[in-house]
Amino acid sequence: MEKSASRLVTLSFLSMALIAAPIFTKAYAAGSDTPSPPASDSTKEKKKHDKSSSIEDPRFLESYRTAYTTIYDRHDYAAAIEQLKALGHEDRADVANLLGYSYRKLGNYEVSQVYYQRALQDDPNHVRTWQYYGLWQLEQGNRDQANYHLSRIEQICGKDCPEYRSLQAALEQPVGTGLVY
Repeated sequence: MEKSASRLVTLSFLSMALIAAPIFTKAYAAGSDTPSPPASDSTKEKKKHDKSSSIEDPRFLESYRTAYTTIYDRHDYAAAIEQLKALGHEDRADVANLLGYSYRKLGNYEVSQVYYQRALQDDPNHVRTWQYYGLWQLEQGNRDQANYHLSRIEQICGKDCPEYRSLQAALEQPVGTGLVY
């Protein structure tokens, strides 16, 4: 019963995200050590003296890159979570996605899901989040939802992008292999 309710909530959230998403938007690459501009922000609207939320702020960039390295090179997810939270931008798609990834790698699927949803709320076309959240779905045994995520990735960047190929390859693995991505 609880799993069905969770699936319904997830499906409802994704439906709302699709309805609210503009049909034609610029898709930002989300797999680098430099965060993409927030989908909802305009750099022209930012006050020139307020660099606290600017991705051009050297301190923000340095801290983001440190957290990125902590995740992908050192695989120290707990330390990365602290570093990412210290940035103060947990609702920014790139930051929320890395938080979701880190929590997922630590096995905290509930918190991971919250951050993946935050990332997609900030940027419904955040392709790396669709990929990681699709892998999350697979780890939860939700192949139908993972296939839905794959279709969203295809809509955003096509079948040749690495995020599509990664999730597609994971979906091709036999059911019940217990793989963690």
